[in-house]
This record gives sequence, structure tokens and C-alpha cells, in this order.
Amino acid sequence: MSSLTKVAIAGSTGNLGSVVLEKVLEAGFDVTVLTRQGGGHSFPPSVKVAEVDYDSLDSLTNALQGQDAVVSTIASAALSKQLLLVEAAVKAGVKRFIPSEFGSNTVHPKTSQLPSYADKVAIRKALEKEAEAGGITYTVVINGPFLDWGLQNGFVANVKARRFTLWNGGDQLFSATTLATIARAVAGVLKHPEETKNRAVYVQDAAVSSNQLLELGKKATGSDDWNVAHASLDDHVNQAWEELRKPQPNPAKFVTNFIMAAIWGEGYGSRFEKLDNELLGIEEMKEEDLLALVTKLAN
Repeated sequence: MSSLTKVAIAGSTGNLGSVVLEKVLEAGFDVTVLTRQGGGHSFPPSVKVAEVDYDSLDSLTNALQGQDAVVSTIASAALSKQLLLVEAAVKAGVKRFIPSEFGSNTVHPKTSQLPSYADKVAIRKALEKEAEAGGITYTVVINGPFLDWGLQNGFVANVKARRFTLWNGGDQLFSATTLATIARAVAGVLKHPEETKNRAVYVQDAAVSSNQLLELGKKATGSDDWNVAHASLDDHVNQAWEELRKPQPNPAKFVTNFIMAAIWGEGYGSRFEKLDNELLGIEEMKEEDLLALVTKLAN
């Protein structure tokens, strides 16, 4: 297919979106950011800004006229709004759509059945349908948990506070990727439209276990004095299903539980079997690179 030059980014001010914006610009693409009316965000001078109403098909379609690709890094709470964005992209003649996936292996049959990923699966199915009709092409980027972000805020661990939770013993290997590497992978997809057409691409900085990261944390801090908790994924998953059976389930009591299962549970495809790193220009981290990252975050 023809090259992609003009790229619209939705959700460019979040944890991942801001880094994606930076790396896509560095790669030389002509970037337009979609922002809510009155958002008040500032962007680099080379970036075009299109104020949109995410609930208006006409507004989104007008903003996407002339764009070659849409990259969505919309936050989890607003994932369903991408359905209208996909419709607008097709209507505007956009060639490629990269949805806001950037996480667990939702293409895996077991993972795709988890309620926490219902919106992501729905978006992907909508894109598959449009692609079959010839209306657009798509690429889904699968990268596992955000490695640097997750080690800072307690999702993977809190290395600065020296706190770690080991799920089911902590030996399960899982693929994980830093925000910067994910952003470079997005740029790589845009540079290789034909090779990445209508499929998922898999990238990782490393496949590691929680126990390996804990040992790196101890080495980075020079201390064995860590607050280590042991937890059962089965218990958390059972609690999540119990919550869902209630008349008005609380997402705070089931969403994260299922995500943890998809990362640290067995049989969810969380350690990627085949990688697209080489195609997308991504080098895996060596152990010394991981140690340097953990050291930086822990001190």
C-alpha cells in the first residue's frame, strides 16, 4: 500500500499518548492532534491541532479529512468512543487505524473473553469488519504492561517504595515494554504499512518474571529489605466474577483483577511467542539494561 505521511493522534496528552506524539514527530510524520474543544493543552509548534467533539460523527470526519492514519491512545475509560472514531476514519478515507490497545494479548482466545477487555475486543472486531469491506486497514499493537510506568506506580511494583506483590509465586514470565519503546513501535508500524496490515504486532523490551524484577530491585538498591506480599490470582479472579454477578457491579472491584490474570496468569499468552521487534526497529533489553532502568526508578 502507499506510504503514510499524515497522522492524526487521539488522546495525545496521556501517559502513553504524549510519548507517542514525541516519537511519531521524531520519525518525521506530519502530525495533527485531536483535542476536545476548550482542552487548553499546548503542543509543539510543528503540530497541527484539530478541536473535535468525540460524540459527533461530522466533527470527527471533518477533522480526519486528508489524514493517512489515525493513532488512538484514548484512555481506558473512553475506549468505546473509538467506535465513532473508526466510523469517521472510514468516512474520511483514512488508510490505517491503530486503536488504543497497547497492553495485554487481547488477540489470545482466553484473554479476549475477560470482561475487562470487552471494549478493546469490540473495537478490533469493528476494524476487522471495515477492513474486510475494504474501507480501512488496521494494526493492533500488543506490548504487555508498561514496564517503566508499572514499576513506578505499583501496578507491576513500586520499586522506589520497595514494595512488590508476587502473584502465584512470581515465576510466570510476561512480556513488558516501556512507554518509549511502545511509541517507537507505533512509528515503526506507520513506516511499514504493508507488513503490518490488518494484524496484531507484538513488541517487548523483555520477557521477565516478577521474581526476576524483585532481584533486580534488590541489586539496584543494595538492600534485601523489601515489603513482599504473596497473592493468589485464583482468589482475585473469583472475587471479580462474584462482583460481576451483582445487579450493579463495581468496575473497581473486577477490572484490575482480570487484567492481573491476563498478565500473571497461565494460558493468557502474556509471554509473546513471536515478536515484531526487528521489523519495527526495536532492540530487546539485556539484563544490564533492565538493571539500569530499575536503578533509575528506585533511587
